[in-house]
Amino acid sequence: MSIDYNRHPCFNAKVKGQFGRVHLPVAPKCNIKCNYCNRKYDCVNESRPGVTSTLLSPEQALIYMDRVLKAEPRITVAGIAGPGDPFANAEATLETMRLIRNKYPEMILCLASNGLALAPYVQTLAAYNISHVTVTVNGVDPNILSKIYSWVKDGNILYRGIQAAELLLARQLESIRKLKEYGITVKINTIAIPGINDHHIEDVARKMRELGADLFNCMAMFPNVDTPFADIREPSKQEMASHRNTAEQHLPQMRHCTRCRADAVGLLGEDKTEAMHGCLTACAALPPAVKKERSYVAVATLEGVLVNQHLGEAERLQIWERREDGTFFMLEVRPAAIPGGGPQRWHNLGRLLNDCRAILVSDLGATPADILTKMGVTPVTISGFIETALEAVYSGRDLNKLRGRQQKCTSKGACMGGGTGCG
Repeated sequence: MSIDYNRHPCFNAKVKGQFGRVHLPVAPKCNIKCNYCNRKYDCVNESRPGVTSTLLSPEQALIYMDRVLKAEPRITVAGIAGPGDPFANAEATLETMRLIRNKYPEMILCLASNGLALAPYVQTLAAYNISHVTVTVNGVDPNILSKIYSWVKDGNILYRGIQAAELLLARQLESIRKLKEYGITVKINTIAIPGINDHHIEDVARKMRELGADLFNCMAMFPNVDTPFADIREPSKQEMASHRNTAEQHLPQMRHCTRCRADAVGLLGEDKTEAMHGCLTACAALPPAVKKERSYVAVATLEGVLVNQHLGEAERLQIWERREDGTFFMLEVRPAAIPGGGPQRWHNLGRLLNDCRAILVSDLGATPADILTKMGVTPVTISGFIETALEAVYSGRDLNKLRGRQQKCTSKGACMGGGTGCG
């Protein structure tokens, strides 16, 4: 089923009264500290970014999605906007998106991020057909940014001041460039903070246009208690209109933003977050799903009968499981990692296959074999019927008798045979 991207109410103001969105609060951790942000979780009466009344696991989010669609069938967008950053919670974010995409192939998938840790996952987003990404960029001058962020955390290293600002800005610019390389629609959120960056908004819009961004959303800062910016006033409507008019010289403006919560649900002008609060809380209380660790096997196949495709040439992978009665069942088809990007392609594939114990292929290069093995997915080069190979994998039998006789690809770079690259 094809996806109608015009049904995204945040990116298309004409449909804001016809179609809605649901935000799935599966990303609690954040990797930066904004001086205007106070992420209080249990605050059902407050509507602002970073707030949610509870948190969901990916499995709970899928159940919640089912119930939301029964209550409000006009929902066309499933997004993750916190309450932290999706890519500070990458595993939960990608698993949630995978579950939603698999069950609701027509759903528009959307993410909102600060951009610090986004770039390594762009290939995976494209593979899942996550079509819309919002990046919050509050400045393109590190001196200004250093006043907005208390710290930036990259892995286990904490940065402050100008160092933090330079790192964050570099990562944001890289992320936006990469998103546009993969054809993903990009919206820029910029928080207007009086006396801090409100004189700088046109510079941000100009730079974002250069990077190919599609839409610009200039938002008024909402003063929050117990934050460094608690005493800075909220910009007036007249000031915001002026900022948007100036930025509009460079990029189309979003003027209908409702500053959604991380658990928002409903139409933009007909919000049902409070009405769905009980449902959200009930889903969060569901017992955690019993997750089968590495219970599946991925297969590169041309027709679904034989293992007969080189990993570097596979655009899709079948995911198989063994039932309790010992029979095999093709569970779903997942996109393979998009060609290009060097070793990162195989790291992305490893994440896509984080529930698979092995991958059956006719051949593969040394680099993907090494990366996938280290990520817990055993590559098996094999020829023959899929179910015969699966029986060997699940029973732990010696696979040597089933291995293909073709010459192995030993390329550590691009494969010179198929033209798509296997390294």
